[in-house]
Amino acid sequence: MFAVTAEEMRRIDLHTIQTVGIPALMLMENAGRAVAEEGMELFDGRRGALAVLAGKGNNGGDGLVAARHLIEAGYDVKIIYAESPESFRGEAAIQRDIASRLGIPYEVYDSSSIDWRGYSGIIDALLGTGSRGAPREAYAALIGSANLSGLPILSVDLPSGLDANTGQVSDPCIRATRTVALAFTKRGLEQYPGAELAGEVKVRYIGIPQKAAAEANVRTFRIEEPLLSRQLRLGDYRLRRADSHKGTYGHVLVAAGSRSMSGAGLLSAKAALRGGSGLVTWALPDRLAEPMFGQEAMLAGLEDEQRGDWSAVRADALAQLAVGKDALLFGPGVGRWAQDTAFLRTLWEGTDCPLVLDADALNILASAGDAAAWLKRGAPVVLTPHPGEMARLTGSSVPIVQRDRIETARRYAARTGMTLVLKGARTVIADPEGSVYVNPTGNAGMATGGAGDVLAGIIASLLAQGWRGPEAAALGTYLHGAAGDRAAVSRELPASLTAGDIIDHL
Repeated sequence: MFAVTAEEMRRIDLHTIQTVGIPALMLMENAGRAVAEEGMELFDGRRGALAVLAGKGNNGGDGLVAARHLIEAGYDVKIIYAESPESFRGEAAIQRDIASRLGIPYEVYDSSSIDWRGYSGIIDALLGTGSRGAPREAYAALIGSANLSGLPILSVDLPSGLDANTGQVSDPCIRATRTVALAFTKRGLEQYPGAELAGEVKVRYIGIPQKAAAEANVRTFRIEEPLLSRQLRLGDYRLRRADSHKGTYGHVLVAAGSRSMSGAGLLSAKAALRGGSGLVTWALPDRLAEPMFGQEAMLAGLEDEQRGDWSAVRADALAQLAVGKDALLFGPGVGRWAQDTAFLRTLWEGTDCPLVLDADALNILASAGDAAAWLKRGAPVVLTPHPGEMARLTGSSVPIVQRDRIETARRYAARTGMTLVLKGARTVIADPEGSVYVNPTGNAGMATGGAGDVLAGIIASLLAQGWRGPEAAALGTYLHGAAGDRAAVSRELPASLTAGDIIDHL
């Protein structure tokens, strides 16, 4: 599904109206009817009137249409205008006149407090994607009053006060029970904190063709059907040919773990196996190899002068071990032994299989700087940073990274030619060509040590099985989150979830 910005939605609307020829008034009618239908479901069985808070833009016009349809369905509805109805223009003014001729009750907000007694729900049609800056005057007062009412709130397109592009929130901002996203989800609904304030998001078709989004060059997608089947080939992952063998599904080399963090390597290796790879070799410092005997992954000890860490391991020995492998994962639990860019450069230039860098490998990469000429590589590279690691990679800060995760990831991937997986709630995957995928799966129970090691192993597994870098990253992230969701269902408390539980539910 496309996830659009405010500007992209404006272009989509124009294309639909001017080029396709669908009248704006018809789109508004369809939008308002969709809002009314969602309202009937959300407010079903509740006694009392519904309040439609209407701003003067098209968002308010959608709300007026919804009010009309709700009245026809037998609901008691009152419109509360944020400012004089005479300020309405275009299609919204037409809907104002229709509401007036039908005698729909209304009032114009006059700065006095609203008595919500007798109401059972609120429809927020104050501000849409075209609004800029923090809500002011009557809009701010109505938002604050609605939030304090204790009533369920249905927002039209996005909660008033929410940035449609970034998900950042103004003060005040509607805290919705449900949001009806019209035609397409908005990028601000797919990023936190906006995703939280939007409540349950329902995307409703209003007559705008999917082709209009392609014409507007929308390159951000929410991972779901049909994207999963057509582009990410989920069906290929689920099915195996009857005449296949272990070599059919690739050989992953996992270089991970150290004396104090051996569990990171174990989790990554197990995840690569559970992710579907036919063969997995786990490379680790020689001193640690013997205690790990008995694991399903094959073990390869690398000479470490009996230190039990990577400081004495030779990079060329690891590069030689990677010969003939279908993917290499490096980083989980290797430690920050010397921020050794020479080690990483040897891997970069001395291997020709797809490469996944996670955890401490990202810190080494950050110390090299992303302008290093040797970073150009023929085989795919996938990076899996959390926000702190992303801040180090970009030389910025976590708040800057989090302010607009989609654009942060997009810019970095385009500049470096690598696929980027920016982890966190609604993980963002960006490819070097400018496409971005937002993952809807996963839950707060996955905020546990080792979950990232599992993700890196799954992505490496898909690369070894033949998925391209961006598709392996997007599908791997989706599968990782879905496994976490299944694991959470099996637990009474999300807080009890472990990384091993995620592997068990792949």
